[in-house]
Amino acid sequence: MRSAEPGRRALLEAGHTLLAAEDLSRLSVNAIAAQANMAKGSFYQHWRSRGDYIVALHRAFHDDLTAAVTTAIADLPPGAHRLTVAIDAYLDGCLSATATKALLVQARTEAGLGDEVTARNREAATILTDDLAAIGWRQPEPIATLLVAAIAETALVELTAGATRRDLRDAVLHLATASK
Repeated sequence: MRSAEPGRRALLEAGHTLLAAEDLSRLSVNAIAAQANMAKGSFYQHWRSRGDYIVALHRAFHDDLTAAVTTAIADLPPGAHRLTVAIDAYLDGCLSATATKALLVQARTEAGLGDEVTARNREAATILTDDLAAIGWRQPEPIATLLVAAIAETALVELTAGATRRDLRDAVLHLATASK
C-alpha cells in the first residue's frame, strides 16, 4: 500500500502556492486539487473538510517556523543574543514564505482557526520566556505575549515592504531589553 504522505504534502504545498496570490477565505478545494494536479476526491482522502485542511495548512506553516527558530537557538544560552536570533529566524521565515500574510493575518478571522492562532501565539511566547527571564524580567510571561504581537506586526510590515526592516527588529528587541 502506498503512503498517503506524498499526496498530503502536495496538497499542502498547493495551498501555500495559492495563498501567495489568494486570500485564505477564497481558497477552494477545487483550486487546491487543481494546483496539486490531483482529483478533488484525493483531497477528501486526507481531510474531511476545507476547514480541517486550513487547520493543517496553518499547523504546517507554524511547524516550519518553529523548527527554524528552535534550530537557530538550539545551542545558545537564554538571553538577549538568543532572543535576537529567535526573532530574526522567525521574521526571516515569514518573509520567505509565500503564504505568510494569509496564515498570519487572515487566519485570525478564519472560522475554526481561533484556537490554533491562540495556541501558536502561546507556544511562541513560551519560547521567548526563558530569554526574557535571563534578561531580567521578573514576570516574563506577559512581556512575551506582547512581544509575540510586536513580532507578528513586524512580519506584516516586512511583507508589505518586501524586505527586512532592521529598524523594526531592533525596536522590538529594545522593547524587550530596555527596562525591566
